[in-house]
Amino acid sequence: MFVLNGKPLALDVPFEANGTLYPANWLRLASPAERAAIGITEQPDPPIYDQRFYWGYTSSGTLIPKDHTQLVSQWTDTTRHTANTLLAPTDWMVVRELDNGTPVPSGVRGWRQDIRYSCEGKVTMIDLTQTTPELAEYITYVSPSGGAPSDYNYWPQYVEPSGAV
Repeated sequence: MFVLNGKPLALDVPFEANGTLYPANWLRLASPAERAAIGITEQPDPPIYDQRFYWGYTSSGTLIPKDHTQLVSQWTDTTRHTANTLLAPTDWMVVRELDNGTPVPSGVRGWRQDIRYSCEGKVTMIDLTQTTPELAEYITYVSPSGGAPSDYNYWPQYVEPSGAV
């Protein structure tokens, strides 16, 4: 990261230094000596953290977790919203069955139940976490071998029934 007078400079954005305007590509094209001549230093980028779960780092480098209870509530709501979003495209089939007796295809009915079971399983796992790092691990886990994602990231797949009306 490039810094001028204590403020970071974005690449490919024009900037002003000492009364001179520099074009957007100047930082990329300038040599280290040219940058140093106007007071630009290069510093390592700040450490990356998942802003969904942490506020940042303390001065000693420890992550500052967000409130676990609030995160549990937020992720429970998000999970239920995802389940409802997945179910919405087939809601009309349930309404049609109630309206005129045309049955919901058994595959669709089974898939909808799988979504509800999956959602409640995820909510239960979220509720079982005791700390923010534990919750973050459950939500974001990806197999080290690049295999299947965590249970949280898996939802049963819907297959469009043939001949749906």
